[in-house]
Amino acid sequence: MKPIWIVDDDPSIRFVLEKALAREGLSTRSFSHPREVLDAMAAIAQGVQAQPGPQVLVSDIRMPGGSGLQLLESVQALQPGLPVIIMTAFSDLDSAVSAFQRGAFEYLPKPFDLPKAVELIRRAVQESQREDVAQETAELAPEMLGQASAMQDVFRAIGRLSQSQVTVLITGESGSGKELVARALHKHSPVAQGPFVAINTAAIPKDLLESELFGHERGAFTGAQTQRRGRFEQAEGGTLFLDEIGDMPFDLQTRLLRVLSDGQFYRVGGHSAVKAHVRVVAATHQNLEQRVKEGVFREDLFHRLNVIRLRLPALRERREDIPMLARHFLQVSARQLGVEPKRIAESALARLADFDFPGNVRQLENICHWLTVMAPAQVVSLQDLPPEVLAYPATPAMRGETPAPPSGAAVSADEARPAGLHTSALGAPQVLAAESAAGAETLRSVSAANAAMAGGWEQALALEVRALLAAGGNEVWDRLAQRFESCLISGALDATHGRRMEAAQRLGIGRNTITRKIQELGLDVKNLNENGL
Repeated sequence: MKPIWIVDDDPSIRFVLEKALAREGLSTRSFSHPREVLDAMAAIAQGVQAQPGPQVLVSDIRMPGGSGLQLLESVQALQPGLPVIIMTAFSDLDSAVSAFQRGAFEYLPKPFDLPKAVELIRRAVQESQREDVAQETAELAPEMLGQASAMQDVFRAIGRLSQSQVTVLITGESGSGKELVARALHKHSPVAQGPFVAINTAAIPKDLLESELFGHERGAFTGAQTQRRGRFEQAEGGTLFLDEIGDMPFDLQTRLLRVLSDGQFYRVGGHSAVKAHVRVVAATHQNLEQRVKEGVFREDLFHRLNVIRLRLPALRERREDIPMLARHFLQVSARQLGVEPKRIAESALARLADFDFPGNVRQLENICHWLTVMAPAQVVSLQDLPPEVLAYPATPAMRGETPAPPSGAAVSADEARPAGLHTSALGAPQVLAAESAAGAETLRSVSAANAAMAGGWEQALALEVRALLAAGGNEVWDRLAQRFESCLISGALDATHGRRMEAAQRLGIGRNTITRKIQELGLDVKNLNENGL
């Protein structure tokens, strides 16, 4: 473990702290002057000294030839995450305020109680360790996050394309992270050492887009005072990312097609061909096949771009990733603002996971920035969420409710069943369907169970058990358990639109478990696949 650095011109203070910390198993290094501390930190940074840097710095505020507050400022510049404890006189309020304003972890009033001083230093050590872990986590943080199967497919595709420079077309809704995928394709490609140049073809006026892409010669048009290199030349030896390619003007599509087919282009006003050694990655939220049918996108350009197509799922299609993404964005936002990262309560995460996010990942990121600034407490609760999320209708499952029929209304067999236990396209058995061989007994059992459902599903289940036993049924436990599990799984898959991993998470079981149960219970796999599983 790194040592605790103690800075004080009083040798008795240094001695007392050294002995007390040694008894706690904490190593120390002592200094009598602020200049010695800065020299030691510089020597460690330059590799002159092999000793480790400080875990915590404890400094007196007034010393001959230097101030603890000045030392604090210098140390903060050299090692921003280092906890610094300033020792000061109890009555010196101005010094205490100044210490906090300059980023001190805490101040220790003199004369201090030794056990309290040790406890304070221990808290600072814990803070330092958290800072180290946070820094390591930030350095190791993946460029893209996603555990959903659809995102894993994207990651696998990026891996397969890592040795290729083939043209890629990325499709997906706005805000789903298409540029992140383009950057990942570039980073894990043979041209990773070259530049990554991005241009949004929908954001640049038509009259300027040609010059932006291909550059221009001096005097090519009014205001062209010098020769200008376009994005293709800027991306030489690297990747050019053409965002929102579906909105590119039709006449410029012809020039882009020529570059993709011949590997060369002409600057605006130029007469000499320029060779382009560039990998092109394009992206759009539009349906390019439909744009081709409408006559606003060239079919031959579409086929040139559509060599490899990657479809990014919308955030509502990968809801299981929302909690992980939310926590990540809260960390990122806190680092940007220089504040402590906020945590988010499970109830708030559940509401976020139920929100449809029309703006996709970008909207979630913006919400996390908003929460970092606007949420009043360190733990974000349900009521802290922004109005657009709170106004979104919560599902009965989120509220822990079972929808009740209107007072006095007739209750059909399907309406009487609990939420999520209705007969579905999954072909699951009905909970209340009696299995008696006698038809009359079956009808009586179903009618009695349906009538009892208004008073609670437990009463209906009790009636079902009696009906099966009265009919001479055997292995009632296994039969009802299988039907109960079938309805649980089918209801969860209905609620998640057939997404098996999300259904498993919401039921509190593993993906392997739900897969095994589907097979054991003989659920209709064909219908499951048709529901998107």
